[in-house]
Amino acid sequence: MSSSNSVEGSYSKRCAACKHLRRRCAEDCVLAPYFPATHPERFECVHKIFGAGNVARMLKTLPVQERAQAADSLSAEAYWRVRDPVYGSTGIVIQTNQEISATQCELAKIRAQISMYEARRATEQQLPPPPPPQVVMLNLVD
Repeated sequence: MSSSNSVEGSYSKRCAACKHLRRRCAEDCVLAPYFPATHPERFECVHKIFGAGNVARMLKTLPVQERAQAADSLSAEAYWRVRDPVYGSTGIVIQTNQEISATQCELAKIRAQISMYEARRATEQQLPPPPPPQVVMLNLVD
């Protein structure tokens, strides 16, 4: 009975990477801090796209203070690459830029309509028309 408890204890201490790879998790496991057992899907995406060995090598080459950010970046890119194998995270950036551009165009049209209604009302009331609104367009796509 005590041997089963020690086995269960060792399983609960393994990181998601070691669980997925079905190996023991060493105390100096470079993947353990960034891929906890509570989020196995995070490691599964990273492993599918980059491979566990490559990720471990990348993290080992970085200073410890930069590893968390690198693991987060790898995880995000892997997640989007799994969802969209062709464009990955770039597809999200392109889609967001298109939405911003469409919204800016819609805003410019609405401001023009407001100016037309205000000018018509001013003409009807014999008031001087208000100054035209200034429209600022941002170019987010290079």
